[in-house]
Amino acid sequence: MSEPLVLELEVKPLDFLAAGETATQFKETLKSLGLPPEICRRAAIVVYEAEMNIVIHGGGGVMRLQVEEDKVTIMAEDEGPGIDDLELAMQEGYSSAPDFIREMGFGAGMGLPNIKRNANELYIDTAPGKGTKLRAVIYLNKGR
Repeated sequence: MSEPLVLELEVKPLDFLAAGETATQFKETLKSLGLPPEICRRAAIVVYEAEMNIVIHGGGGVMRLQVEEDKVTIMAEDEGPGIDDLELAMQEGYSSAPDFIREMGFGAGMGLPNIKRNANELYIDTAPGKGTKLRAVIYLNKGR
C-alpha cells in the first residue's frame, strides 16, 4: 500500500439513529484490508467515541480514517463550542452532556478516556468557541 487510503464521512448533530455507523463502516474497511482484529477493535472504539462526541457536543462534523503501511490515523473535526477544560474532560466519569443525553444512555464521561486508552498517540486541538480537532494514531507494528 503506497498511497494512504483515506475515507471521510460526515457526522450529523444529534442523529442518534445514525450514531455508530461511521465506526461500523471504518471497522469494516479495516477488516477488509486484512488488519489484525485487535487493531480493528481499537480503531472502532476510537471512532465510535469521537463520533458520539461530534453527535452530542460538536454540532456535527467530519470523521476521517487514513490507513498507511505502519499506522491508522483517525481524525474528528467539529464546529462545536469547544472543550472548556481539556484536562477535566480527560478524566473518567466527567461529562458535560446535558441531562436529556444522559437519559438516553449516553454522556457517561468515558469518551475521551476510551480514545486515549485505545490510541498510541492522541492530539486534541480545542478552545471555547473554536470547535475541536482530534487526531488519534494506532500503530500497526507496535503494542500499546
